[in-house]
Amino acid sequence: MCMTATHGVSRIRTRTAAVAGIVTAGAAALSLVHAPGAVAEPHHSAVAPTATSTSAPAAFSLQAESGLLPGASDAADSADDGADDTDAADDADTGTGAATAEATDTADTAADVEAATPADKGRGAEYNADGTLVVIDKKDQPKPEPASAEQIDQWINEALDVLRENGIPGSYEGIYKNLMRESSGDPHTINMWDSNAHKNIPSKGLLQVIDPTFEQYHVDGTSTDIYDPVANIAAACNYAADRYGSMDNVNSAY
Repeated sequence: MCMTATHGVSRIRTRTAAVAGIVTAGAAALSLVHAPGAVAEPHHSAVAPTATSTSAPAAFSLQAESGLLPGASDAADSADDGADDTDAADDADTGTGAATAEATDTADTAADVEAATPADKGRGAEYNADGTLVVIDKKDQPKPEPASAEQIDQWINEALDVLRENGIPGSYEGIYKNLMRESSGDPHTINMWDSNAHKNIPSKGLLQVIDPTFEQYHVDGTSTDIYDPVANIAAACNYAADRYGSMDNVNSAY
């Protein structure tokens, strides 16, 4: 019994050693597969799958760049064509913009010239380059060119209608006497020698009104042209009413 048991134990040990040898050989073979020609360390063995997975995008990129992906080259060509079209459009826009800017500059220059030399209906009026009135001596003042008696009568009566509608006092006689003294009945008279002329606010029209007064006392419903006979009379009478009570109370320069 003792010998048999001992023999059996020996056989078991022999089989165990054989199995262990096989396992060791297999492990060595696996290590050589993952790291050929080198001794691989166990804690670096997990890097291999990572290296394999990161190489995939590079292969994909090469396919796209080499034109292996269907339509990739066509898309790139289309994009280039689109860029060329955009450049051409930009060039066209630039040319148009330059032409527009040049035209605008020309228009602005013309407007500046016109503003510097304003059109004025005043008889004989001239203006400097900066737009100021050219002041003259009293003896050089152009002689008035009176309107006809019929025209003056018509203007005064039309103005009286406007005054009545707006509650502004004044009579035919009061308007006529001042009108004849101030302008001799010339609607385009402009005073180019007195103190107002030197201040660049010359007296204008039938009743010799300066622009600031005309603008302040302009009567609604009449022309905004200071040389318009009815508008000039109405504004002058409105001013006289505010300062003197009525144009009838004015007997001299006012």
